[in-house]
Amino acid sequence: MMNPYLQVAIGGAIGSVARLGLYRAMPAGGFPLATFAVNVGGSLVMGLLAALLAGRGAAWAPLLLTGILGGFTTFSAFSLDTLTLWERGQGVLAAIYVGGSVLLSLAAVFAGMTIGRGIFA
Repeated sequence: MMNPYLQVAIGGAIGSVARLGLYRAMPAGGFPLATFAVNVGGSLVMGLLAALLAGRGAAWAPLLLTGILGGFTTFSAFSLDTLTLWERGQGVLAAIYVGGSVLLSLAAVFAGMTIGRGIFA
């Protein structure tokens, strides 16, 4: 089997190119439809592949899950992590993960933009 780091590198390239292709194929408008489609579609495929690979075929997980889907959308990993917490009966932790991820990511991108504009403007 191929080295998992090489699998992730190859898969990441495939997923990133697929995302760019989708962004170019979808019309730009007031609503970020391409990003929405990537996040929802990637999450659907992540669920399908996680179910398929569970207990079998785990050697392909780095290529398919972390690589291709990670390059396509990290939202799919976020969704799977949240569902895993929920299914383990850790609903409060899942809610903290969702709320914290969204709020802190928004705060971080705001901070980065503010700092970047101060430095590079």
